[in-house]
Amino acid sequence: MNENEIDITKELAKLIEARDAFMAYIDANVPKDSKGIAFDFSNHPTLDAKAVYEHFYKLDYQARKIRGFVIRNFEVKA
Repeated sequence: MNENEIDITKELAKLIEARDAFMAYIDANVPKDSKGIAFDFSNHPTLDAKAVYEHFYKLDYQARKIRGFVIRNFEVKA
């Protein structure tokens, strides 16, 4: 593996981990609707903006890293 390659399986696992952490944060801080399926934002819960950003940044970073790999290795036009 050269310096421009990444272990895609490892990076996808990190992406899934970041998504799971983000969803766990939302689950813990935003109530569900009466059916228990969708998040109920009607009461405008206050979320810690810094915590939301930290979760988003990790998720976004992994997505961008994988995107670059896909573009380079599969000749996808960005």
